[in-house]
Amino acid sequence: MVRILRDVRVVELGTYITGPACGMHLADLGADVIKVERPGTGDPFRAFKGGLYSPHYQTYNRNKRSIALDTKDEDDLAVFHDLVASADIFIQNFRPGVAERLGAGEDELRKINPRLVYCAISGFGTSGPSRDRPVFDSVAQAASGYLRLLTPPTDPRVIGPAIADAVTGQYAAMACIAALFEREKGGQGRRVDISMLEAMCHFNLDAFTHFYSVGEVMGPLSRPTVSQSYTFECKDGAWIAFHLSSPEKFWEGLLAATGQEQLNEDPRFNERLERIQHQDELIAHFTPVFMQKTRDEWCALLLEHEVPHSPAYDASEALEDAQAQHLNIKVSVPSAELGTFTTVRPPYNFDGAAQTDVIAPPVLDEHGDEIREELRKLRAG
Repeated sequence: MVRILRDVRVVELGTYITGPACGMHLADLGADVIKVERPGTGDPFRAFKGGLYSPHYQTYNRNKRSIALDTKDEDDLAVFHDLVASADIFIQNFRPGVAERLGAGEDELRKINPRLVYCAISGFGTSGPSRDRPVFDSVAQAASGYLRLLTPPTDPRVIGPAIADAVTGQYAAMACIAALFEREKGGQGRRVDISMLEAMCHFNLDAFTHFYSVGEVMGPLSRPTVSQSYTFECKDGAWIAFHLSSPEKFWEGLLAATGQEQLNEDPRFNERLERIQHQDELIAHFTPVFMQKTRDEWCALLLEHEVPHSPAYDASEALEDAQAQHLNIKVSVPSAELGTFTTVRPPYNFDGAAQTDVIAPPVLDEHGDEIREELRKLRAG
């Protein structure tokens, strides 16, 4: 494994998703990420489904080491300060003011380590009328306008994964690396502030561009209608998806694959702009067509006619696909807690080498003694 950030130490005082996700991205790139947790209970995400090793916790905490510290305890606080002194990056995702009460505010830590890159992740930012509001994923999606792009037009309800949490963690990791790069070029440690609201507004850039450029308020069907994206159920109950985009050859390929060439004589469908206006009718036409063959049969026909497509997999299927297996996307490693931990490897390939070495998420305080001994040697040396 090419550990690009192998000489970087990260101290993560993060809970739930945004802070741990930031730390995970840095760990995936080879950084030594030390997760500081509360004794006894650890990151609250550990117990999300009972016990202290929920799948929610596992998702964002691989490739890390864990130490349990109570910063209200004098000895533990000294260990925490030693950790900070040895770190390049510090991550926290508390509400504004909480880190300061825990003895982990920027001013205090910078006295210990002036070159520290201090990353503070919040919900709505460090100032303003909404600064102190509690924020979770759906709240940030809603405030940024993104939730309306996912919500069904009728009978609205929140659907999909924790996009705002994950996106914010990834943006935060990118900013940390940028600040670290500047520091290594002769600069000083910076404070990185990123809020879920700001991250999701940037992630939602396409919707804002459409509104400010042409006055269009996008909805959940805006992009799939214009891009001519479809998903259908097949004879075997499995789903297939395809994306025609704008080249006419993909439309022609779909007609040839499905034996529906007569649609080119229908004025509702014989031009792309007409297909956009009549997508509901097109879906109604193709729904019974795709029920006539199995998904594998349709995939073979669409492949033959070079239509951009894929089986619409669920999580039990996607990593068993031949291409996913060829790329070794699924990796399994030993786990003290599970026996075997199976996950998705980092997506990076450096000099043609995939990042296939993964370490299972740590149990609470798994590396406490090890880290304390390292710090003792640093103090002695």
